[in-house]
This record gives sequence, C-alpha cells and structure tokens, in this order.
Amino acid sequence: MNRYAAHQAFIAPAIPSAAAWRVIVGFLVASAIYLLLNNLLFTTLFNVVGPQNSSFYDDLLTGKTSLAMFLLLGSFGLMVVAVAIVSRLLHRRSVASLIGPARLAVPQFAVVMRALLLVGAVIYLLPPWNLGAPYISNMALGKWVLLLPLSLIAVFIQVSAEEIVFRGYVQQQLAARFKSPLVWMVLPSTLFALGHYLPSEAGENAVIIALWAGLFGILMADLTARSGSLGPAIAVHFCNNVVAILITSMPDDLSGLALYVTPFGMEDTEALRAWLPVDFAMMLVSWLAARLAIRR
Repeated sequence: MNRYAAHQAFIAPAIPSAAAWRVIVGFLVASAIYLLLNNLLFTTLFNVVGPQNSSFYDDLLTGKTSLAMFLLLGSFGLMVVAVAIVSRLLHRRSVASLIGPARLAVPQFAVVMRALLLVGAVIYLLPPWNLGAPYISNMALGKWVLLLPLSLIAVFIQVSAEEIVFRGYVQQQLAARFKSPLVWMVLPSTLFALGHYLPSEAGENAVIIALWAGLFGILMADLTARSGSLGPAIAVHFCNNVVAILITSMPDDLSGLALYVTPFGMEDTEALRAWLPVDFAMMLVSWLAARLAIRR
C-alpha cells in the first residue's frame, strides 16, 4: 500500500501549473509581497506611535510585551495574503486548495489535537513533576488566562500561515512536478530551516536550531503527504508553538505572551544544547502520535 496515496489528491490542484519556474517565481514574488505588506504595516504603526516612543520599537523587535506579540503573530496573516495573490494570478487556483479538502482537514486537525492533548496530559503527570523547573514567572495567571483566547488565535494564525506556504504552496507545486520526496519534502523544509537561522539571536546555537526546524519541516511534510491535508501538520505545529510561545518561552525573544520563561536565554550555549534533545524527543513523539491518530 502506498503510504503517500492521499498525497496525490492533495497535489492535484497544482498539476495544471506544475512548471518548476512557476514555483520559483511564485515563492520569490510571494516573499516580496509579504515583505512589502509587512513593511507597510509596521511603518504605519511606527508613524502612528511616533518616534518618541522608542520602547515600543524595542518591544516590537523582541516581542517582550503582549501587544508586540499580538502584532508580530498577527502579521503572519500577510503571508497568507501574499501566497493567495500568487496562487490566484500565477496558478489560477484558490488559497483553499493549498490546505486540502475541508472534509479532511477539519476532522484530521481535531483528531490530532485530541491525541496531542492526551500525550501532553500524560507527560505532565509523569515525573519529574516540576518539568525541569525552576521556571521564572513572566505573567500573572489571571492576566494570562484573560489573554489566552486571543493568544491562541494569534498562534493559530502564525502556524497556519507557515504551513500554507511551506507544506501547502511549495510542497504541492514541487510534488506536482517532481515525484521524489527528496525534492518536495526536503526543499521546502530547507527553506523553512533557513527562515529559522538566526545567528544574531542564537549565536553558536543558530545552526542546530535551524537543523531542528528543518527536521520539523520534514516531519510535517510527511504528515501532510500521509493525510492529504494540512490539518495534522497545523495541529502539531500549533501545539508545539503554544508550548514554546504561551507556556514557557525564553526571556530574550518572543516572551510577551508566556506564562513562564526559562532561566536561560538563546545565547546560553550549554543550557540550550542540554535542553534541545528533550525538545527533539517531544517533536518525534508528537509526530508519531499524529501518525497514529490519522490512521484510525
């Protein structure tokens, strides 16, 4: 039995415009549109706020306040706008076709979410019960709970945008042209990894973090090919980012919506490298749980 049989239906809308030059041009144009819209958004914000509020700019660059995080995460919606424009004009297809049939995507998202919540509950109940604490309180619990609905929506926008671009648009268009998974699975994941290569923030850990992102991209590409929709990949990505952004973040970057922060930052080479194997293991467990969930 072909483990990627569902992938054929997923990539079908991309076949009529499967020329390799189209996905190259499309990705570059979509990137340019996104950067232009993003620049326009934040330039407008800066003009409204005024140059005297320098702290606002600093917070926005690092995501250290709730408002800054809502703006940063919400701005990923512009990525969907950009790829929607390219899909319509260059490929004559809708942005919905990048997600897969709703009759698949929605129930698959739901069943994977249930599986991941169960896995998370089991991990929480198992020792060590402090989950590697001491973590540092970053936000009052009442305020965190009050912001949680909006925070979840913001994270959902961010992860959905990334999945639509990398596992939707790029993976579909490449798979419609090239049969080998080495092309349609690895190339989008490499682009995804490059987007997470941040030497100025992560220092010596920048390469290993980018490799983590690349492996994550490959696993999400596998889930997408097995399921025939972005539902499972969005669910795994969403749960991963909820933990990393809303529950326990690092103190030096994107911590504005987190309940806790770690006692070390991205620049702490030894501490971060000691923590990454645990994160790798959690990523693999989440992928396996999602695979089992969609086989039912």
